[in-house]
Amino acid sequence: MHTQISAFHQHRKRLFGIAYRMLGTHADAEDVLQDAYLRWHALSAQPENPEAWLVTVVTRLCIDRLRKVKLERENYIGAWLPEPLIATDIDHHSPEWMVEFASDVSTAFLVVLERLGPEERAAFLLHDVFELDYSEIANMLDKTEASCRQLVSRARGRVRQSDAKPVAAVKHVVSPEMHLQLLQQFMVASKSGDRAHLEALFTSDATFTGDGGGVVVSALRILHGPDRIARLFHAIARQHGDILSFQVADINGEPGILRYGNGKLDSVLSFVLEADEHGKTRIKALYALRNPHKLLGVDAAFRIDEKN
Repeated sequence: MHTQISAFHQHRKRLFGIAYRMLGTHADAEDVLQDAYLRWHALSAQPENPEAWLVTVVTRLCIDRLRKVKLERENYIGAWLPEPLIATDIDHHSPEWMVEFASDVSTAFLVVLERLGPEERAAFLLHDVFELDYSEIANMLDKTEASCRQLVSRARGRVRQSDAKPVAAVKHVVSPEMHLQLLQQFMVASKSGDRAHLEALFTSDATFTGDGGGVVVSALRILHGPDRIARLFHAIARQHGDILSFQVADINGEPGILRYGNGKLDSVLSFVLEADEHGKTRIKALYALRNPHKLLGVDAAFRIDEKN
């Protein structure tokens, strides 16, 4: 039994990485891992290839789970955004931030994955993110290699057309310094509500996506253009500017912002930035998660006093 437990935990990082990318929520990913562990524990003999067996089980459980929540997410009030994973200085060794999370798990990437069918999503992740061969994927999904290639090809095309392009496909990459500098400018402009300053921070085709889940107020449709986005944050500042405070945090592997109202976490803001050929960096997409049910997992270490 001890050997079985050790073998499972040896692969837990990769299993969590697959489950979170497949499902977009920490709780669902943990539920799948728990179910997979119970099945693993019930085996009378350990498989010849434990990792392949576990990845197969987790993948199939995720596909089943996605099919069940499909209608739920289609009927969701407003846009559905994934639950954030927040890294802290004392949390570098949690399962979410181990080696298996070195590749892209940004909010924008997870959002575009929601457009894929369950099997399409699984095949794409297993091949392009976790670098499994088509023969392995075919066995895991019980499909032919040819059909798996088609699934990955379709999914890859949708990802390339989105804001979630791989870094290698981005012509002008934003440096970490510029990323943090732009977030600082955004926090200042959001606090003051300066519309001109806010507009200048966004690209001409910028989008804003909010997720309140019908629980709290949020934009029900995607906002397009710097003017509409600036007006939104101008209105927020007029009503609540005196109680707002901000904290930069590592959100799904990228710098983002935690916004507080009276010291209570109000929203998690994730960004897609774009640099032009002149080195000017602007915000191309902004995702604002406000659904309080999805904010429960945000680390309490990031709670700050409203006066800061």
